[in-house]
Amino acid sequence: MAEAERTSTQIRTWLTSVLTEAARLVLTPFAEIGTLYKMLVSAVFAIFRPPFRVGNYVAAIEFVGIGSIFIVSLTGFFTGAVLGLQLVENFRKVGLENQTSAVVGFGLARELGPVFTALMVSSRAGSAMAAQLGSMRVSSQIDALKTMAVHPIQYLVSPRLVAGLVTVPILTAIFNVVAVFGAWLVSVKMLALDSGIFLDNLKQQLQPEDITHGLVKASVFGVAVCLIACRQGYHTSGGAEGVGRATNRAVVHSAIAILALDYVLTALSLGQGLF
Repeated sequence: MAEAERTSTQIRTWLTSVLTEAARLVLTPFAEIGTLYKMLVSAVFAIFRPPFRVGNYVAAIEFVGIGSIFIVSLTGFFTGAVLGLQLVENFRKVGLENQTSAVVGFGLARELGPVFTALMVSSRAGSAMAAQLGSMRVSSQIDALKTMAVHPIQYLVSPRLVAGLVTVPILTAIFNVVAVFGAWLVSVKMLALDSGIFLDNLKQQLQPEDITHGLVKASVFGVAVCLIACRQGYHTSGGAEGVGRATNRAVVHSAIAILALDYVLTALSLGQGLF
């Protein structure tokens, strides 16, 4: 009898641990979304509340935007070059090589431009934001701001969100232009495609709504990347090791958010529903 009771207790303990872990896995994403939403609302309201520290916004825009131009341009050039190389070679098999520029322009404007730009900004600026705010948290600098009657969200988070909203669409436009140049360089100069046909098809097939769609996506991605980075850094704990974990989570969560939001925004724009 005692053995049966002990076995029953072990089974109940195992089932409890399994159900607890399953509940944690299911509920954690919702809790994370709630934390992000709370920080977003607080940061948005703080933008319109004095004092207006314009210098913080300028510094954040410079860090996120100007600091990311090189890596975004470099990524854009090689993305366009690879697209041109792949498409011309494969389209020639079916006699459609003249459509290379139209496919490149459409793919860059709607998908590759905003997604790749946001991923690069997340890797460079987002990780740095998380590390900076995390270091401030573990060294009690954020608590010091509170003692000086400075609202930490207004001082640290709001400028970064505005920077993401403003600069990522601009960086996306730069990415697209450089990528088209890379595709033109490979297609025309290396693979002997006619330059006039390349540019003419690009102008005819690429519509203004395609560009607008990509820039709207870029704005959403920019806010998401900066919000996630700030959330991870702001709520860091555990000293230097915690700062490293927060930085890693910021990059991983940002990448997941970018891809998920890309699907949602694309589905909504096409009127197909989410599933």
